[in-house]
Amino acid sequence: MQHPFPRRLVLALCLGLAGLGAQAQDIQERTIKFGHLNNAGHPTSLGVRKFAEIVAAKSGGKIKVQEFAASALGNELQQQAALQGGVQEMLVASTTSLNGIVKEFGLLDFPFLFANAKQADALVDGPLGKALAAKLPEKGLLVLGFFDLGFRNVTNSKRPIMKGSDLEGLKLRVIPNPVFLETFKTFKANPVPMAFAELYGALESKAVDGQENPFAVIESSKLYEVQKYVSGTNHVYATNPIQISKRFWDRLSAVEQKLIQDAATEAQNWQRVVSREVSSKALGELMAKGMVYNDIPPAELARMRADVRPVYDKFSAAYDPATVTLFKAELERVSKL
Repeated sequence: MQHPFPRRLVLALCLGLAGLGAQAQDIQERTIKFGHLNNAGHPTSLGVRKFAEIVAAKSGGKIKVQEFAASALGNELQQQAALQGGVQEMLVASTTSLNGIVKEFGLLDFPFLFANAKQADALVDGPLGKALAAKLPEKGLLVLGFFDLGFRNVTNSKRPIMKGSDLEGLKLRVIPNPVFLETFKTFKANPVPMAFAELYGALESKAVDGQENPFAVIESSKLYEVQKYVSGTNHVYATNPIQISKRFWDRLSAVEQKLIQDAATEAQNWQRVVSREVSSKALGELMAKGMVYNDIPPAELARMRADVRPVYDKFSAAYDPATVTLFKAELERVSKL
């Protein structure tokens, strides 16, 4: 009697099931410690949770992602070192934490690069982002994507910032990053490098007059309790690389690596949309909590942009020339978006 299924189909089914079995064996029980600096519930945190959800679904619950919010595993440089040493698996933090390892990441911190978030996405998702990421594996790290942190804006307790000269004399906490220090020195401010975890206390005690961060960070960190003025300087667009320990990555099977990379890309695309929605709501919240907001007139922003050109030239001179050339070409390309 003839088999009810054609032989070829039976063979294909058997091979398919064998493939599934092999795939299941290629996924081990694992726990990923995933750290970040922001409070639980911030868009960065939401992105980490989305990643955890996708990884759990794709791995059939075998790979678990544990979120450690609010610098619970240390500041970004401590967590960075833990990734390089293989004792922590993942981190999402500012490009700043990578500058000390591959200085060309400083290009992403240059002031006044983008008119909108679409341009920023195109830069990090394109050839420049890939070229920067390619310099990391030999340093013990990989980048799987870039979360949105948003445009950074200045807050302070003294006065609205309507033009560059309004920054003069203000003690402003900045990310411990040479590009940020030089940018604010250009406007004769007094930039103070400080870990994010120390910021609220420094503002409360008036050790510093102000700081700069995206609206969602200002709101979720309750800086409205210790700051009066928020000004739409949009001076730097902050992107947060999704980093993974190379030591951990190298222990993963090809199936696990693909699963984690796919989950990171999916979480990145979802997080960017959510982060930008939260950012516009966050400004409304800050004003509702009593902060005084002001835009900066376009002519003044253009003047500020011109004032910081020497910052570009100074840092570009110390970077790999091929990367700088690519950066300029890519900036030209994305400026049309």
